[in-house]
Amino acid sequence: MGKDVIIACDFNGEEQTLAFLDRFEGRKPFVKIGMELFYSAGPDIVRRIKARGHRIFLDLKLHDIPNTVKKAMAVLRDLDVDLCNVHAAGTGRMMEAALEGLTRPDGSRPLLIAVTQLTSTDQEALEKDLWIERPMDQVVMHYALNAKRAGLDGVVCSPLEAGKVHEACGASFLTVTPGVRFAENEAGDQKRVMTPAEANRIGSDYIVVGRPITAAADPVAAYGRCLREFTGTAE
Repeated sequence: MGKDVIIACDFNGEEQTLAFLDRFEGRKPFVKIGMELFYSAGPDIVRRIKARGHRIFLDLKLHDIPNTVKKAMAVLRDLDVDLCNVHAAGTGRMMEAALEGLTRPDGSRPLLIAVTQLTSTDQEALEKDLWIERPMDQVVMHYALNAKRAGLDGVVCSPLEAGKVHEACGASFLTVTPGVRFAENEAGDQKRVMTPAEANRIGSDYIVVGRPITAAADPVAAYGRCLREFTGTAE
């Protein structure tokens, strides 16, 4: 797996999602299936998209007691996704349990990453709502190091923090970064944002892009532009 753009298929049903993917006419972009689509269409939507040849990031952000997360991951591992995640705030033991549940009897497993802080969270919310008074960068680095110690493959973080995560955790530790917008796009509910080109320069391995592609007049063209800006290639 190398640098790539992951399209956030944040649709509310199977029909709309598959119709969107049909527009790519043979191209197989990496896609994210999040809570909205998974809770609407169920695990079958994962199987159908996987059967079409797409790589899948299953973005369910598990966060519960270790035993519950372990059992949930043991179910999700059989969906044959490429990447899934938990919340780092669930503690190191929970992340270790997630890894145990995700690992198949033959030792294979999808990649597992941990959400550090949501890109909709800014410093004010961190302090006022979560009662975390340390600077955002310090919190993200602490969570990233906890994820690495637990054996995970990387983290979800803002592109603003991707380079620092690599400095703290190593170049091979994945940074998957939402909060990416074209320069002319509105930020929406995201607080910590960056353009695809900026995310590339700062060290993101994967960027997750939703509305700038899915809501574009020509989603295929928007996807191609995003690839060019982030990776230097349209394929």
